[in-house]
Amino acid sequence: MSQPQIKEVSKADSSISPSLEQKPTENKIETQKWSVQDSLKLYNIESWGTGYFSVNDQGEITCAPIQQEGIKISLMAVINKAKEMGLSFPIQIRFQDLLRHRVRAINLAFRNAIEEQNYPNVYKGVFPIKVNQLREVVEEILDAGKEFNHGIEVGSKPELVAALAVNDNSESLIVCNGYKDNHFIRLALLAQKFGRKVILVMEKVDEVERVIQVAKQVEVEPMIGIRIRLASKSSGKWADSGGENAKFGLSSPEALEAWEVLQEAGLGQCLKMIHFHIGSQVPDIMNIKQAVREATRYYAKFVQIGAKLEYLDVGGGLGIDYDGSASTYNSSTNYSLEEYASTIIYNTKDVCEQEKVPPPTIVSESGRSTVAHHTVLVAQAFANVEKTHVSKLMSINADDKEHKIIRDILSLKKKIPNKKNLVEVFHALQQLKEESVRLFDVGLLDLVTKAKFENLYWQIAEQIFNKYQQSGRVPEEIEELGGSLSDQYVCNFSIFQSLIDNWAIGQLFPIVPVHRLNEMPDDQATLVDITCDSEGKIDGFIDQNEVRKSLAVHQIINNQPYYLGFFLIGAYQDIMGDQHNLFGRTNEIHVFLDPDEESGFYIEEVIPGSTVEQVLKNTQYDPNDLIRRFKGYIDLAIKEDRIKPTIGMKLIDEYRKALSDYTYLSDGQF
Repeated sequence: MSQPQIKEVSKADSSISPSLEQKPTENKIETQKWSVQDSLKLYNIESWGTGYFSVNDQGEITCAPIQQEGIKISLMAVINKAKEMGLSFPIQIRFQDLLRHRVRAINLAFRNAIEEQNYPNVYKGVFPIKVNQLREVVEEILDAGKEFNHGIEVGSKPELVAALAVNDNSESLIVCNGYKDNHFIRLALLAQKFGRKVILVMEKVDEVERVIQVAKQVEVEPMIGIRIRLASKSSGKWADSGGENAKFGLSSPEALEAWEVLQEAGLGQCLKMIHFHIGSQVPDIMNIKQAVREATRYYAKFVQIGAKLEYLDVGGGLGIDYDGSASTYNSSTNYSLEEYASTIIYNTKDVCEQEKVPPPTIVSESGRSTVAHHTVLVAQAFANVEKTHVSKLMSINADDKEHKIIRDILSLKKKIPNKKNLVEVFHALQQLKEESVRLFDVGLLDLVTKAKFENLYWQIAEQIFNKYQQSGRVPEEIEELGGSLSDQYVCNFSIFQSLIDNWAIGQLFPIVPVHRLNEMPDDQATLVDITCDSEGKIDGFIDQNEVRKSLAVHQIINNQPYYLGFFLIGAYQDIMGDQHNLFGRTNEIHVFLDPDEESGFYIEEVIPGSTVEQVLKNTQYDPNDLIRRFKGYIDLAIKEDRIKPTIGMKLIDEYRKALSDYTYLSDGQF
């Protein structure tokens, strides 16, 4: 098998590989019949884009930050503006108006559901800061949510410290989840003295006792919530974070014990909230309905025994449709934002009416749905590692001198043009492959014959795959060939820094070329990053029916950048990214709509990405010490006459310059 080779690309290269377009590609006329609508369908943009992302007539991805209410911004226009400013790729683009639109959309969905169902209370959302703790993001959310008294949820002491400083709305909530020490509790209680509504959610019974103790010390009457460990569970990747074996929460006996401890301390009136959480990215609305009804029943029963409850916190879980399939698959949801809000309001009201208790203020901790859409990572694909497999120099003759296994596979190859059931041919091909491995293993197959067999194997495999791609119905076992037959596009970014969930848990994100979408994609590729880790690759891509093993892409043309967009990455990826290989944060720009600008937008802020010096400092290297040591090596080399002084000074200068460089590859230098 030949080694992967870097493919030579040029404007004259017009070779056509099968695309996901699912039309015959042998006919030259057919390959020219490609439109923007074909790209919209191929990449399923209008489904996962939910009115925010589309494609213009020039074949460029557009973003409509406030959907149909405003203009569409071409991502290529943003990219060109960033290049004019001297910024290198990868670049993270934040559409701040889109972020604000998401905050409003969530609050208005609940407001409308409350009005439609005559729910006799209100909604107060909180943003779970763990989803994206960046100050610019949190401040934008709080500002957009001020009219709705949108607050913050925190799960650690550092998050509480940040929340108390940036949230100046005394009518909004600060919900404190997670395990807490006395300092955490004291800080939360003292915040009540200057007018903040801080609710301490209890995860263990002994936390209640410590809150009571600290509350007496600071002379503050606490606002307490109890997280209930429901029997209801979610589905999808995070199903195990809920249910009776969940990490957090109190069982019904523990919840009653906590209530009794409060009463004995004369603080029964301090129990203000029932809280639950069944998992992130809940794909099925029925899971949400069941959990809300169970939690509301807890709320009602506590009210009936004398608790002065005010709030029901339904936790997080509001999912987004990453793949656009509108299904119960892990990367999708079978419900809309409006249905989510309506389901919660209806079922809360229904249970409360049954139990004859006043309905609570509804609180939700929707983080993913708030921030995911507003961030796009743009990276340049700069090389194509072609999985050739096949050697064009190898001559194979079907004569009696050839090994029987070669004659058998050549016979199989002849059947392809007229064979209707190609899966049968594929199974026979796999059987021959296994036989060739066994023969070689016991020394009955020489190297030349083995190479000939593999050459023929990949020729046949590609023929089978192409025919199924053209038919539009690809069996799963044939689809597996896609990853083996596709090229690898090398992209200037780090998966571990920018798409950590893809590597860690297999989370799918929409990945689409941001330009040339009025051209037929003429290649199939998996994506690899510039880290030295073999796991720095993406070989699973969204599709309405199943996970694709490769992405339809365009051939890279010399001296013309090819940009890919990674969408819906605003949740978790910013914070959970790792400095693998010391690739730091990417360059970041904040885009705002402005109809007075010729392009319809302006870049409000640029946040430079990490430099080499910064990431080294993060790992306890002192740049001055490094320079001193390096200079010492150069001085010694000059003294020993191994290098000339002028060369030595140039080396020191290059070393100093490297410390101030962007950690990623410099544009135009790869």
